[in-house]
Amino acid sequence: MRRPFQITLFSLFLYLTGAQAQLPRDSELFKLLREKDSILFDAAFNRCDPQTMEALFTEDFEFYHDKGGLTEGRQQFLGPVKENCAKRNAADPQPAKRILFDKSLEVFPLYKEGELYGAIQHGIHRFEFLDGQQYQKGDIAKFTHVWVKENDIWKIKRELSYDHKMPE
Repeated sequence: MRRPFQITLFSLFLYLTGAQAQLPRDSELFKLLREKDSILFDAAFNRCDPQTMEALFTEDFEFYHDKGGLTEGRQQFLGPVKENCAKRNAADPQPAKRILFDKSLEVFPLYKEGELYGAIQHGIHRFEFLDGQQYQKGDIAKFTHVWVKENDIWKIKRELSYDHKMPE
């Protein structure tokens, strides 16, 4: 008899704390963060544009990678990107591509005292790497971005890249 009371109490707790489910794909926040995700990876892989990337990260950005470890700080993360971009010939094809599995993208809003302050964005993507003249399929991985609003501008504070696996 105690079980229904616990379920009711837990449900009330979730309601009162403002627990949110995944946002609908047509919501403004979902569309905004999907666009920002696209801008980020376009800057990283297609255009080699560290300035755009810098504008998308908080200063205290942290990147957690299951194979590459932890990188703390926006400048620490962008240093190698800037070096690689400086070496790259813009006329050459991009050395790598990122392909988002669009249906995998999810966004969960974060509230404090009823105010939207951030969001968790989660998805799955695949990478391809140029080998001679052909792109070869690389890892499939999961990613999670923790977005926060800084002066009403959405930026990534934490990024997790994990569960890297070669496609079967």
